[in-house]
Amino acid sequence: MKTTKTATLRAAHRHAAAGFTLIETLAATAIVGVLASIAYPSFEGPILKARRTEGLTALMTLQMAEERWRSNNRRYATLDELGSPATTSTRLYALQVVSADENGYELRATAAGAQARDRACRRLTLSVSGANAVQASGPDATTTNDAAANRRCWGL
Repeated sequence: MKTTKTATLRAAHRHAAAGFTLIETLAATAIVGVLASIAYPSFEGPILKARRTEGLTALMTLQMAEERWRSNNRRYATLDELGSPATTSTRLYALQVVSADENGYELRATAAGAQARDRACRRLTLSVSGANAVQASGPDATTTNDAAANRRCWGL
């Protein structure tokens, strides 16, 4: 009688120590998924803003290269003449010299890849004409941001 009772206790103990059930695991996974879906959007904004500095830095670097080029030539340069790559090092922005002549230039950084989710600041433009520099931004080629949104995009 004693051996039967001991065997029953051992079997019950093994069953209790077996681990999580499928239902418990699915419930925990669902809770983690809900929490992640709530938390991710609040973290995405600062991440996009931090990555935006790469596009801004690339435009400022191109601006310095354009001014160095102009000091030795009678006009501003194209991207090829500057020897600059068409994307940033992490490929989050495509770079472009939209126009360049003896009076000024227009530079553009367009968000690509994961950075394309930065809707309001997807396109950053730096135009220089004479001694005037204009910083602009917008979600696409046809739309530009108002002054307040533009300041947010450029971090001013």
